[in-house]
Amino acid sequence: MKFAVIVFPGSNCDVDMYHAIKDELGEEVEYVWHDAESLDEYDGILLPGGFSYGDYLRCGAIARFSKVMKEVVKAAEAGKPVLGVCNGFQILLEAGLLPGAMRRNDSLSFICKPVELKVEHSRTMFTGEYVEGETITIPVAHGEGNYYCDQETLEELQANKQIVFTYHGENPNGSLANIAGITNKNGNVLGMMPHPERAVDQLLGGADGLKLFQSIVKHWREANVVKA
Repeated sequence: MKFAVIVFPGSNCDVDMYHAIKDELGEEVEYVWHDAESLDEYDGILLPGGFSYGDYLRCGAIARFSKVMKEVVKAAEAGKPVLGVCNGFQILLEAGLLPGAMRRNDSLSFICKPVELKVEHSRTMFTGEYVEGETITIPVAHGEGNYYCDQETLEELQANKQIVFTYHGENPNGSLANIAGITNKNGNVLGMMPHPERAVDQLLGGADGLKLFQSIVKHWREANVVKA
């Protein structure tokens, strides 16, 4: 499987994502600059964390107009797995690939620490290697991770089982309904504030994030075996 790590001006977790895919997962991966005109050669698209365009206006508000985002939308519509982490999640929200918006943390402070998440649904291409209801530890690092949507959207997310990860125990940012990660209705676009790429090896303090990437690869291989 071949992954693209999209790099925007201000991305700072692109190297972490690249390492997770190449060195821990053992899959092919390339950095792709924000002005790329095609993502057709890639099987999975990864939008890393950071501060794209300095977080001016709103987090992700400028990045969503980058040339590559037309290709990210195209990949999502084609059913390819698209993962946005932290700033990547914010960009997916701004691009309309996921519903809702991000507000500043309740504390109005930047948060950087490990948090516990609950795997709400394991029947997705991102969570197939987890056990439903499992508690995992993944680090967060953000100042605007307070997810919000209106009541109608929240009910739709719940009814469609699009809320994949929730904060377990402490809610570090005040996110609505403890939401830490959601998918689109088709289940192939995931946005999450915690950083799974920073939890792929015990040397980093834990490897609970590795199963997320393993889930993507397993789903892709099974789908392509069926097609073959």
